[in-house]
Amino acid sequence: MVRTIFAALICLVVCLSAFTTQASEKPNVILIMCDDLGWGDTGFNGNTVIKTPHLDALARDGMILKRFYAGAPVCSPTRGSCLTGRNPFRYGIVHANTGHMKPQEQTLAESLQAAGYRTGHFGKWHLGTLTKTVRDSNRGGPRNLAEYSPPWQNGFEVCFSTEAKVPTWDPMRKPKGKASSRGWAALEADAAGVPYGTHYWNQAGEMVTDNLEGDDSRVIMDRAIPFLEQSAEEQKPFFCVIWFHTPHLPVVAGPKYRAMYADADLYHANYYGCITAMDEQVGRLRARLKALQADTNTMLWFCSDNGPEGNAKAPGSAGPFRGRKRDLTEGGIRVPALLVWPGKIKGGTTTDFPMVTSDYLPTVLSAAGVPVPADRPLDGINLLPVLEQGLTERTQPIGFQFQNKAAWMTQRYKLLKTGKKRDVKYELFDLLADPGETNDVSDAHPKLKMKMMDQLAKWILSCALSNQGDDYK
Repeated sequence: MVRTIFAALICLVVCLSAFTTQASEKPNVILIMCDDLGWGDTGFNGNTVIKTPHLDALARDGMILKRFYAGAPVCSPTRGSCLTGRNPFRYGIVHANTGHMKPQEQTLAESLQAAGYRTGHFGKWHLGTLTKTVRDSNRGGPRNLAEYSPPWQNGFEVCFSTEAKVPTWDPMRKPKGKASSRGWAALEADAAGVPYGTHYWNQAGEMVTDNLEGDDSRVIMDRAIPFLEQSAEEQKPFFCVIWFHTPHLPVVAGPKYRAMYADADLYHANYYGCITAMDEQVGRLRARLKALQADTNTMLWFCSDNGPEGNAKAPGSAGPFRGRKRDLTEGGIRVPALLVWPGKIKGGTTTDFPMVTSDYLPTVLSAAGVPVPADRPLDGINLLPVLEQGLTERTQPIGFQFQNKAAWMTQRYKLLKTGKKRDVKYELFDLLADPGETNDVSDAHPKLKMKMMDQLAKWILSCALSNQGDDYK
């Protein structure tokens, strides 16, 4: 009898110990982001032309985020919001190719690295230059020393990064002579070409020169997967940022992928093909996670950095929404997004809860049990109550700024400010009833409009004070 009781007690202790270990295990985190992918450019959002089977599988296994917003309608500001939890106007990266990540900012990578995570950045950086010594990309080199702020100085210990865009096939090459900004037919292996002008750099500040041919998304994944494998071998949680260049111009698809869209013109076939090639690499990533038995404890996010480039004749689609890249209407900032987190998120689900890239930092840190920076204002919120407890209404509005435009968005309404000086115009839209933003309801809600105008003005002032350095004192 005593032996039986003792054995039962031992079993209970072991079970409790296993439960505690499992409960305290820090989740791995992967942030995947495309560049200029429109809301309507994926199968899970209704596109019937572009083949995205692996993203669609992610949607079936996880949650589609129907109201997910980029922090800005262009790339660099959004990327900074992912890593700081703050609006771009707080840290001074308000457009592409302007500003850099300031050393006083506390990035998500820095917080997770301090908590024992391995951290890696792969793909487009666009938050500062990566070299002080040679001319590189848009701003890199000795003439822009003040803009030097590479990922390895912002919390990432393993890097394979470019400053800005590259072609989506043979990323280091372009045709000899004048090349179209849209893209070109993929060069033959032995065809004459010239350097594109943007390079990949590693965490030692060295230019990478090997394995740079073919699909750019595959080139990136060839570096990300070994990072995951080494993390698993070392039994350390990882934070992996994969920022594809696809489908930013110039779009180029390899022969195999372009042939999938043989009925389309070159521009459209390249655009569609490079997305399908990228999708293939997402599938490769998931397969490797499963093989490493790391998938069940990995929080995998997917989104785009802004709406599609070009006009209505361009191949990218904003779906049913008005506007495109550089607009603060829905088409410029509402982007395709997914979350897969086995055991936490039920597959095949959707949410209409408004989310923004600034929410990454407080959400991921909370999931990892790491304190959220409390010495500065954050614009993002912790989404765990939404994901785990079914919270349905966002109480903290989301603010946007870009050039002479601004927006202030609640769960239901969106105030849109356009124009400048005496030509400033404010419109109010009911996004639940009118997601296409076709009907200004200002006259029906004058008090609400005035309240939101006041909140927007105060928030803009708060961002300006942050950018002046008030948060760093």
